[in-house]
Amino acid sequence: MKTKNTALLFIFISILVDVIGIGIILPIIPDLIMELTGEGNHMAIIYGMWLTTAFAGMQFLFSPILGEISDRFGRRPILLLALLGLSIDYLIHAWAPTIIWLFIGRFLAGITGASFTVASAYIADVSTKENKAKNFGLIGAAFGIGFIIGPGIGGFFGEIDIRLPFYIAAGLTFTNFLFGYFFVPESLTPENRRPIVFKKMIPGVSLFALRNYKGILLLISAFFLANLAGQALPSTWSYYGIERYDWSPRQIGLSLMVVGLLVAIVQGFLVGKLVTKFGKRKVIIYGFLLWTVGMFLFSFATEPWMLYAFLIPYALGGIAGPTVQGVISNQVSEKEQGILQGSITGLVSITAILGQFIFAPVFYYFIRPEASIYFPGAPYALAAAFLLAAFILAFTAIKRMNVEPE
Repeated sequence: MKTKNTALLFIFISILVDVIGIGIILPIIPDLIMELTGEGNHMAIIYGMWLTTAFAGMQFLFSPILGEISDRFGRRPILLLALLGLSIDYLIHAWAPTIIWLFIGRFLAGITGASFTVASAYIADVSTKENKAKNFGLIGAAFGIGFIIGPGIGGFFGEIDIRLPFYIAAGLTFTNFLFGYFFVPESLTPENRRPIVFKKMIPGVSLFALRNYKGILLLISAFFLANLAGQALPSTWSYYGIERYDWSPRQIGLSLMVVGLLVAIVQGFLVGKLVTKFGKRKVIIYGFLLWTVGMFLFSFATEPWMLYAFLIPYALGGIAGPTVQGVISNQVSEKEQGILQGSITGLVSITAILGQFIFAPVFYYFIRPEASIYFPGAPYALAAAFLLAAFILAFTAIKRMNVEPE
């Protein structure tokens, strides 16, 4: 039990430092881009869109590769290499003399960030069917806490020196690498390892195998749409705060810290308890409904206090995500968890790419000077529509699958 808890702590911290890196970027990336390019804020937005696309693209390409390799050689070596690479990546960001180096850093961050695949497979390895939803909730909690620490580091230390946050992140990541190297065991037993199937390393190919599982494609589609909707926040949040509330970088950082705190509380402490008390079916249904309502209300938050208030149903709706992921995982054999989680991480990476090209242009369209309708909340209204569609798909799927109704 002690070893398992140590392993889960390591996985939690590994995901956490990945998310901290994402969170650090959000408050300071406009200033860093402008420093490196000499361009104004209008061009910084364009560079930022492509930097995020580079990051998400690498995650999409490398997620199935890392998942497949981990099914053959184990989770631990892949995770350790990813952490070491990520610590180097943060130093590249800190030292970047030109925008090209920033792109190199984002490419490397995407590759090492694909370790979410292996981290998810590690959780599946050390979890029972009963506590998978609870343990997958650790991922959501890590995201939440990461978005407390990351924007805090970026917003506050970035005002001292815009590159200082990256040095801090590099130190945290390397410390976790040392912790994993010395204290964390391998999770994948020899009998559950299998030969590499190179075809499964091609992004998207592994998804075709999932058609053999009853109802799983509907649930994965719901998971995909929900994650696509979730991209509305990282794609537009900073610009939305500036446009609607005239927020400073520090205020943007503070708002993201509140988002992270609520997500961490809900997914770190409530998911397991609610699944135990109400069952997976109700948690998924009501989670999606709350998620949809919260996102829709964002679009009409004309005052900052309204935005903060609407974060409550939005964050509570997050109980659906890890529960859906746990149900999906239970439909696949123990020997396929690496490739399954690789496929899921790949889908999330696709949503990060698509989200950039959906929500940012929608935001621009409704705030541009010649816009006939001024509606900066349009991306969140669109995201709510995606969440409603996800709810319908999830509801249909869990009725077809053997998900307990209690």
